[in-house]
Amino acid sequence: MKRYLTVAVLLLAAAVLFGAGQRESVQGITLVQNKPEIDAQLQNYGSLWTQNSGIPVTIKSVGGGSGADMGQQLRADFAAGEMPDIFVIAGIEDYKEWESIILDLSGESWNDVTSVAFTHDGRVYGFPVAIEGWGLAYNAKLLQQADIDPAALTSYGAYKAAFEKLNSMKTQLGIDSVVSMAASADMGWVTAHHNFNSLLSNGLPYGDLSVVNDLLAGRVNRQRLSEYADWVELLFRYADRTVLTTGNYDAQVGAFAAGRAVFLHQGNWVDPNMAEAKVTFDMGFAPHGSMHADTDGIFVAAPSFYVINKNSKNIEGAKRFLNDMVYTEAGHEFMVDKALMLPAFTNVDRMPTGQLSRSVQKWAANDKLYSWSQYYFTNEFRDQTLAPIYNQFAAGRINKARFIELMTVAFEGLK
Repeated sequence: MKRYLTVAVLLLAAAVLFGAGQRESVQGITLVQNKPEIDAQLQNYGSLWTQNSGIPVTIKSVGGGSGADMGQQLRADFAAGEMPDIFVIAGIEDYKEWESIILDLSGESWNDVTSVAFTHDGRVYGFPVAIEGWGLAYNAKLLQQADIDPAALTSYGAYKAAFEKLNSMKTQLGIDSVVSMAASADMGWVTAHHNFNSLLSNGLPYGDLSVVNDLLAGRVNRQRLSEYADWVELLFRYADRTVLTTGNYDAQVGAFAAGRAVFLHQGNWVDPNMAEAKVTFDMGFAPHGSMHADTDGIFVAAPSFYVINKNSKNIEGAKRFLNDMVYTEAGHEFMVDKALMLPAFTNVDRMPTGQLSRSVQKWAANDKLYSWSQYYFTNEFRDQTLAPIYNQFAAGRINKARFIELMTVAFEGLK
């Protein structure tokens, strides 16, 4: 998920309405979303949709890589009385923050063709933007040159041996680092969101919240946390120091796309970046090695959801925008062919072209999946409490023992 701040606004004049042949004033809609990597594609789709619907649409794309995030943007919009008609939530904590203005979407027809809508107390409130997944993305060509089988990368020990071997072959392989990993102050979503989820759900049955519930109650499994710290330390040790400590999304993804790193700590949302960079090597996902025992799966879920502002002056237009994404060829083309996303709707029969999305599909088809559980923790806890701990560890200001201690204190403070 590309998180640097980009705000691209498409303001379109009202179109001529057909039928009675009369020119009328049409109330437009505004959509704020958190995937700047698909901004251009969404802008183009919005323009096409306006031509077909006669409803002007304004698209704003907001990410966190430049010090701003979706929550900050929405709070600013709310304070200014400019709340969008459609916006994105990531899970239960976001829902709780905006619950008073989120429209119940239980009656929408697209509920019949998805199983991953956002629900609360038996009602549907969120339209799933896509299916996303991540493990560690790998360059298959470089692994083959090092005689390393990605299928064997299922534990901390396997990764440690592989990283050591790859690091000893840096000159031969033409790489700058084994891993492309970012842990700067602006990239906490990589560490305190995605990597953090390894601690929460790796190796557990899908939907198992035992670790989540323990941590929320201030109970810390010391062995699990210690093994997880080994994994974080390993990633940081074999990452390019500049990318790790000061790099943004582009630097992190660019190093992998250029073949300068063997692994990338990102998800299938980087497929558009790989296409833009005209990457030719084969790639896929291997599991995270955050446990000493084998874990044969990757993290897959619907990561975010469009919700409708129930105070919108054009609720019907907002509903139509979402419905048309599900039930029109233009919507299907946008999701799969243009944005390179894995659609969350069973009526979409197009296959993704991105290699990492196809890897996610393969893991899903084999039912080798672990949950996304990071959103059971508040944005404030993840971004303001945990992210700085990862950042200090990456920068070498604290060691592994201190990392474990600070993480433990953070969790115990939740009880």
